[in-house]
Amino acid sequence: MKTKDIHIQDYYYRLPEERIAKFPMAERDHSKLLIYNKGVVSEDVFYNLPNYLPEGALMVFNNTKVIQARLHFRKETGALIEIFLLEPAQPADYEQMFQATGACSWLCIVGNQKKWKEGALRREITIGNKPVVVTATRKGVHGTSQWIDFEWDSQQVNFADIIDAMGELPIPPYLNREAQESDKTTYQTVYSKIKGSVAAPTAGLHFTERVLHDLDQHGIERQELTLHVGAGTFKPVKSVTIGQHQMHTEYVAVSIDIITRLMVHNCEAIAVGTTSVRTLESLYYMGLKVMRNPQIAEEDLHVSQWEPYAPHGPLPSAHSALAALLQWMLYHDVTVLHSSTQIIIAPGYRYKIVKMLITNFHQPQSTLLLLVSAFVDGRWRKIYDYALKHDFRFLSYGDSSLLIP
Repeated sequence: MKTKDIHIQDYYYRLPEERIAKFPMAERDHSKLLIYNKGVVSEDVFYNLPNYLPEGALMVFNNTKVIQARLHFRKETGALIEIFLLEPAQPADYEQMFQATGACSWLCIVGNQKKWKEGALRREITIGNKPVVVTATRKGVHGTSQWIDFEWDSQQVNFADIIDAMGELPIPPYLNREAQESDKTTYQTVYSKIKGSVAAPTAGLHFTERVLHDLDQHGIERQELTLHVGAGTFKPVKSVTIGQHQMHTEYVAVSIDIITRLMVHNCEAIAVGTTSVRTLESLYYMGLKVMRNPQIAEEDLHVSQWEPYAPHGPLPSAHSALAALLQWMLYHDVTVLHSSTQIIIAPGYRYKIVKMLITNFHQPQSTLLLLVSAFVDGRWRKIYDYALKHDFRFLSYGDSSLLIP
């Protein structure tokens, strides 16, 4: 069967509400760990993860940080309007956006927008014991999003300060609860650094400084990249076949050091989470683009949804593709590659770089479950049946798995 013809109904399983973890474990690394090793399933506790990894391997983490992306304004009529930040519009660069003072623009989802027909929304907040007035103005539709201009009356305050003061953390909708103060800590990885995500890379939530130290002691090399997780990660597949599903675009930043270390490790990596998977596998296709056009511009390295499934003829090795990408970065003096990916990984996809995967348990009929199925040669039901029968906790705050195909 061609990948585009896959019926999403074939990736349904019954997930009882009580199996969805509403809160994390009191100690992150005490969650359960399912080990799938070449068809054999067993279990342990997450803090023992390093014992199952080969000495000298390269492990790749996503160091993105979740922003407080839900902004609430109240109209004079009393109507509550929610503006959900999706991605920066002006400036478009994440780092520049959070440093912006006075004004900026975002692409957003607007909740209760029927109550906001015209005019600007206004809210007064307090930052550093000083009042700051923030206004939001709709500038029109941009694709499936709304373009929103934000302005505030203090040049001493940047947009990062604004959202820290007035925003709420966007915990997953399937938790069916309001965000709590504790989520500001528990819904971030201990190594999160680069602001930009509206959802956490949840496979990383199990790691503690103790586990990271233990990885070092086991000779595991750790590297970090950045993929800013978008709201599309929760987008269900509503089409009968996945060929009609539109994947979301997410933005990545990968340093030249990671490419270099991948080359040293024979272009093989252990990925922490599906976001790391999508970034690492996208690097291969960026390398192919460079091989075909050494003068390609950075903005044209975007990997489209079905690019891996196009008829390419004989494909070069991962080593050849990454070597070309490395040379391109050196030639163009690019120390950090900024690009984007829309890649969908589903059965029929052949992994190029990722050899082991650490991931949580995903929703039925989701693109993340398709990614897992592709990684374990379609044997996802064996893994999920075991997890359901052995009291594993599911989704963002749930338990973890180590997959070795």
